[in-house]
Amino acid sequence: MTLTCGCLAAVLSVGVSVSASAQPYSARQSGDVVQLEDTPHQTVVSIVPSVGNQAIEMKVKGHNVFRWTYASVADFKAKPGMAGVPLLAPWADILDEQAFYANGRRYAFDMELGNVRGARPGHGFLTTVDQWQVTDLRADPRSAWVTSTLDVFRDPAWMQQFPFAHRITMTYRLQEGVLEVATAIENLSAEPMPVSIGFHPYVKLTDSTRDEWTISIPAKTHWLLAQTKLPTGETEPIERLFRDPQSAALKDYNLDDVFTDLVRDHGQGAAARDPDRPELSRVDGVGSQSVRDRAGQQRVFAEPSRGAATITPEALSRSRLHLLRAAGRHRQRSEPRAQRVI
Repeated sequence: MTLTCGCLAAVLSVGVSVSASAQPYSARQSGDVVQLEDTPHQTVVSIVPSVGNQAIEMKVKGHNVFRWTYASVADFKAKPGMAGVPLLAPWADILDEQAFYANGRRYAFDMELGNVRGARPGHGFLTTVDQWQVTDLRADPRSAWVTSTLDVFRDPAWMQQFPFAHRITMTYRLQEGVLEVATAIENLSAEPMPVSIGFHPYVKLTDSTRDEWTISIPAKTHWLLAQTKLPTGETEPIERLFRDPQSAALKDYNLDDVFTDLVRDHGQGAAARDPDRPELSRVDGVGSQSVRDRAGQQRVFAEPSRGAATITPEALSRSRLHLLRAAGRHRQRSEPRAQRVI
């Protein structure tokens, strides 16, 4: 991906289908928590800007459809872990060394700073940072939303690891039972900036256990990974992993896998199934959640011990990052990438 100027945009949407009228919406903040409420759809979303600007709850009729294992927000803030919808930035997934390459140069991390960890650093270092600033919190007759920004260039330790000045802007919008997270990155540096961000939504079904779920992944290709979880370069047909990729019992799999060549036949009419989105559902089909990635790559993470699953649009080539150029005064946005949970 190469842009001629400074913005990258990504969209994550999470929705729950319920019948309701259109009004009213409200937006409020109390301490660390911002809440967006859609009263007709009985949906309340809670976001914590001071912990990576993460959405930690999406309650529908009192049931949280995001994974949450903490007794309180204070506990989460003290020791944040795998929950909600974290943003992975300034890179997503795993690098194959303690460095990355951009513009013909190798940028080595300063491991003594402590904000980048591991022999194969993963998911960046902004997932739980507390420097997000809420810039807009409102509701109107059609939706409720909150916009927050993170000026990555203001922290010397971040710039030491990733010397590309940029600003991240996120807007959570709740409308008709659907939560959409629009994310834009503005390159403020003088040279092209490497970008490979992702979301890591931990979604769950609230009326059944993991052993009752099936997973459907309409992709053609499964990438083989080394023990380090890095791609070996070899691929195989998806049927080698799943006898029936459209209906595989999740209890039989411990997944941390990459899939490509997504099926993209949207069909005709509103009732047609959208086959380019992997789907997670109960065996009996009562209630379902699904996600899709227009980028054409999909990573599925579903460990039996987690009781939840996450499907993220992360970069396939984990040691390579896309370039976002800042080459002029005019700003453009890339074609959005989307996930949707229904």
